[in-house]
Amino acid sequence: MEETISNSANISQIIIDTINTLLSTLFSSIDNSVYDLLDKLAFININIFDDSLLEKLFGYNSSNGILIIANSLLFAVCLYYCFKLLYAHLTGISIDNPYQFIFKLLIFGCIINASYFICEFFIYFTSLISDAILGVGKFVLNEDITFSNLIQNLNSSISVDTTTLNVFSFDGLLKSLCSISFINLILSYSLRYIMIKVLILITPFAILTLINSSTAWFFKAWLKIFLSLLFIQPFISIILLIFFSLDFSSSNITSKILCIGAMYALIKSNSYVQHFIGGISTSVYTNMKSLRTKFR
Repeated sequence: MEETISNSANISQIIIDTINTLLSTLFSSIDNSVYDLLDKLAFININIFDDSLLEKLFGYNSSNGILIIANSLLFAVCLYYCFKLLYAHLTGISIDNPYQFIFKLLIFGCIINASYFICEFFIYFTSLISDAILGVGKFVLNEDITFSNLIQNLNSSISVDTTTLNVFSFDGLLKSLCSISFINLILSYSLRYIMIKVLILITPFAILTLINSSTAWFFKAWLKIFLSLLFIQPFISIILLIFFSLDFSSSNITSKILCIGAMYALIKSNSYVQHFIGGISTSVYTNMKSLRTKFR
């Protein structure tokens, strides 16, 4: 009987050790993979434009890429107004003054062809704000405010022994939650990165819709989404600044709980910004839930 109990205990211990080894390898791989990736995806700067494909798609000048399509539509709008003006003279309906329309056409035509630089300015301004926040944090805390440093600090805080991991302990549970949170952040920030590139490409068409008051709603929606995605960056910087101000002492349970709270705040940062100024959700869970609902 005692031998049976001993064998059962040994089997249970082997299973536990195997699970711990597998998860320890997985979490270590996640940590090593997200060091530089999260910093690149979260803190977008003008380097996002260092993409030859993006430049070719957008167009080097007004005679190629997406710009030539936008300029063609601009010409189509001009022709539409001419026909509308002729029709207005025959029917007596009121339309925009020709001089006002021509002035509006010239102004928005120039803005459309300079839209690439306008997007670059917005992204540069946003990165300048986030860099200033991170710079203040580095000066006050005497530490680089980056995701790579954050992962190292978390590992020192929630791991009793850096060579072993027990997922069935409190520290092991916290470590599991942090690693899962980092995967969530990668997916969320990747979606944000892609959406910013998409919004850059449709910028000329969004500006074009301002010519007609009945289509101006598209530009307003574009601007709200674009600004909300960019505003997430300074918001992340502030959360990281507070995150690094926490005590990463391994013996302090309160700081460990606060670390999990800060991780949750990073994950929900898009939702908070969305409540402030609107925009779209980059939360993986929210998008998967809405997609699942549509297919029911």
